[in-house]
Amino acid sequence: MIDYEVRGRVALITIDRPEASNTIDPGTAAGIEAALDRFEANTELWAGVLTGRGSVFSLGADLHSIVAGQGPELLTERGGFAGLVRRPRVKPLIAAVEGPALAGGCEMAMACDLVVASESSVFGLPDVKRSMIAASGGLFRLPRTVGTKVALEMILTGDSISAPRALELGLINQVAPNGTVLEAALNLAERIVGNAPIAVWESRRVAIAAVEFYDDLLWNETARAAGRVAASEDFSEGPRSWIEGRRPYWQGQ
Repeated sequence: MIDYEVRGRVALITIDRPEASNTIDPGTAAGIEAALDRFEANTELWAGVLTGRGSVFSLGADLHSIVAGQGPELLTERGGFAGLVRRPRVKPLIAAVEGPALAGGCEMAMACDLVVASESSVFGLPDVKRSMIAASGGLFRLPRTVGTKVALEMILTGDSISAPRALELGLINQVAPNGTVLEAALNLAERIVGNAPIAVWESRRVAIAAVEFYDDLLWNETARAAGRVAASEDFSEGPRSWIEGRRPYWQGQ
């Protein structure tokens, strides 16, 4: 489910579930965490790239896993959702986004340090359409990045934005022609690893600290909100209606 390659001083981590739109099931979450462990432990590797196989970066959580009661297994002890979104890291990680990055997939991209996306990529947090919330960092990382008004529109409508719009808002770093995203992300990684690694890692640490000072509080608030949503009758209706291919029937309770 996870491919791990070494390209010079760069680790390439690929989510390999194209038949399931690279959604995250328990095995994939564990695989990403193991790949990040391997990447961080290797002193010869100075930067990493995370991507998805095929035409979709990731549509987030595997709703079949959630309906089967495996939701907690999509979170790892060290990294949270997908083994990534709360993972303490030292080295820069670049998301190479080919195609949609939605729900947890968008949150995974935001958890990376830099993002390169294809022209046809879209980003969004459609969780409310399934009676869920973006509990993997999106509710505070998105406003922090694009501003409160735009973030609230995306969060409350569940609508997505295009890669050019995401670039304009500062959500991503580069837009590359379709089919060239991985090459562009690896080129960006090579520009990073051409610099002194400790200087890069320490610079990253301070820059991240500047915007994540209150994250522990925000994670706690997110968990409380997710708990209230999960206790509602609408919570099970969301993923079930998606699996059954019908419109959800909301009760607001």
